[in-house]
Amino acid sequence: MITVRYFAAAAEAAGLDTEQLPAGTAAQVRAAMVGLHGAALDRVLGRCALLADGTRVEADDPVPVGATLDVLPPFAGG
Repeated sequence: MITVRYFAAAAEAAGLDTEQLPAGTAAQVRAAMVGLHGAALDRVLGRCALLADGTRVEADDPVPVGATLDVLPPFAGG
């Protein structure tokens, strides 16, 4: 299992801040998130960065057992 942490708009779309999901590739984890939380989260995920233990992951990159995956939408800053 991995720990998924949702932030900002991703947390709002998922309806929670943290959950446990099976490990796999980033694409597999994303599919699991969308399967659980639906189209609203799918729309937000298209704009999000996924970081596994602080390192950005893309679709084919592994998210190993025990990792923390942060789902980070773009933030306005200055």
